[in-house]
Amino acid sequence: MELTENALKVLHARYLLKDEKGNVIETPDDMFRRVARNIAAAEKLYNEDALYWENRFYDIMTSLKFLPNSPTLMNAGKSIGQLAACFVLPVEDSMKSIFDTLKNAALILQSGGGTGFSFSRLRPRADIVRSTGGIASGPVSFMKIYNTATEVIKQGGARRGANMGILRIDHPDIVEFIRIKRREGELTNFNISVAVTDEFMEALKNDREYELKSPRSGEVVGSIRAKIIFDEIVESAWETGDPGLIFIDRINRTNPTPHIGMIESTNPCGEQPLLPYEACVLGSLNLSKYVKDKDIDYDALADDIKIAVRFLDDAIDVNIYPLPEIERMHKGNRKIGLGVMGWADMLILLNIPYNHKKAFELARKVMKFVRDKSREASVELAEKRGVFLNFKGSIYDAPDMPKVRNATTTTIAPTGTLSVIADCSSGIEPLFAIAYKRLVLDTELHEINKYFIEIAQRRGFYSETVMNKVFRTGNLRGIMEIPADVRRLFKTALEIPPEDHIEMQAAFQEYTDNAVSKTINLPNKAKKEDVERAFILAYDKGVKGITIFRYGAKRGTLVKFADAD
Repeated sequence: MELTENALKVLHARYLLKDEKGNVIETPDDMFRRVARNIAAAEKLYNEDALYWENRFYDIMTSLKFLPNSPTLMNAGKSIGQLAACFVLPVEDSMKSIFDTLKNAALILQSGGGTGFSFSRLRPRADIVRSTGGIASGPVSFMKIYNTATEVIKQGGARRGANMGILRIDHPDIVEFIRIKRREGELTNFNISVAVTDEFMEALKNDREYELKSPRSGEVVGSIRAKIIFDEIVESAWETGDPGLIFIDRINRTNPTPHIGMIESTNPCGEQPLLPYEACVLGSLNLSKYVKDKDIDYDALADDIKIAVRFLDDAIDVNIYPLPEIERMHKGNRKIGLGVMGWADMLILLNIPYNHKKAFELARKVMKFVRDKSREASVELAEKRGVFLNFKGSIYDAPDMPKVRNATTTTIAPTGTLSVIADCSSGIEPLFAIAYKRLVLDTELHEINKYFIEIAQRRGFYSETVMNKVFRTGNLRGIMEIPADVRRLFKTALEIPPEDHIEMQAAFQEYTDNAVSKTINLPNKAKKEDVERAFILAYDKGVKGITIFRYGAKRGTLVKFADAD
C-alpha cells in the first residue's frame, strides 16, 4: 500500500485507533483490516463466505481504489460502531421536538456523523404561542442554540461538527435567515441553504410577487416581490458563501419513496437529500486508478463498482445506529451513495482540460456507467437478499422498473480528507491549486501536484526557478517557460468560469440518484451579478442545489469541501 506522507499525517491525526493516553495503536493496514472484517461480518446474515468478502473489501481499500465515508473508517469494529456520514432529523413546532432533536443530533455528532435540519415547520418570530400566551422567538433563535451545542460536542469528537440548516423560501422569517451569516461569528457550525420552490423561480423570472405562508396554519400571511428576496440571497452568498440554494421541488420529483414522506433537508454538504430520520452510507471510487494506456479500464471499474455496492449494503446491516428511528428508516430504504473522486486526475491522465467539451461528455459517460453498474449490483443483491422493506409504493414498484435492494445507489460527495488518504483530487472538483498548503486538524500539509511534476520532468521544463514560480502563485498562469497546452491542462478552480463549474455539476447530476457536492468557485473580484447568473443557470441546468464561494470572501462558517465526506 503506497501512502503519502500527508495521508499518514491525516490517518494518525484522525483515523487510527488510539489508547487511553492518545497514543496510536494500529497501522493503516490494521485499520483497513478492521474495517473490512467488520463490514464483511454482514455476509454471515446471508450465508455467504465472510472471509472471502473481507479479503475483497480489504483489497479494494488498500489499493486506494475505493474508500467509505470517514465514520466507517473511524468507527467500524469499535464499540461505537456508527458507520454513516449523513443524517437528517425532523424539527417539529414544539419545544419538546426542538430539544429532543437537539439531543439526538448530539448523539450523531459525537459519533462522527453530520446532520441536516429543516427549520421550516417552526412558527415565525413574534407569532403567538397558544399554550403559554407568549411570543415565538422564531427558527433562527433555535438554530443559534443548536450551533452552541455543536461547539461544545465537537470538542470531544473525532471530526468537526457539521450541520445543515434549511429554511423554505416561503417562510415568513426568510430574510432574517438569509442575513444571519453576514454577522461575524454567527452559526459557525452550520452551512445554510434556502429551500427554493419552482413557484418562487417562476415568480423571479416573471418579476412577480410570491406568497409567504404560516408554517403553523398553512395560511398566506403576506406576499413579496421575488426579486427582493433573491437580491438578499445573492448579497449574502457574495459576502460569505452562505446561503446555498436547494431546489426542493426538483429533489422531491426524484424522491424514490414518496409514500414514506417528503424530503425537506439534506446532509451538511448538500449532496444527500434525506427523509426525516434517514441516514446514508457513502463511498467513493478513485477514478485516477482506472486509467490504463491513456484509456479508461471500464472492465476493472465495473468489477469494483459491484464490490463497493456490496460493501455499502453490508454496512447498513452492521451499523450500530444512534437511534431506533434511524435504524428503522435506514433499513427500510437502504439508501447508499457510491460516488467518485480523482475526477480532475483522470482528466489530466487522459490529457483533457477540465472545462473542455470532451470533459463534460466524458463526465456523463462515466457517471452513467457508475449509475448503471451500481443499479445492476443492487438488482443482483435484491435477488439474493430481497428488495428494500419500503419497496412497495416506491418508484421502483412498477412493471418496467428493476427490483432493487437500495432506494438510491449514487451520490457525489466532497471527499475532503478521503482524497488526501487516496492521494487524488477531491470529488469532481478541479484542482484548487497546483501547489498549496492546507490545514487538516491543525496539521499543515504541503502539496505539489504529482502529475505536474511528472509532465514537467518528462517534457524538460522542470527547474527550480519554474517550481518556485508555481509555489508562489499556486497556478501556472503567465509562467511562459511552461508550454501553453500544459497550462491549459492544469487550469485551477479559480481560472474556470462559473458556467463551466455548473456544466460539470449538471453533467454528473444527470446520472446521480441523490445529489452532487460541488463548490462553484468565483474569483475575489467577481460581482454580485456573477452570483445571480450562477444561481439562475444552476436552476436552468437541472442541478439539485448550488453553493458558490467567492475566493477571500468573509467566512464565518465551515469550509464546504474540507471535512464532511
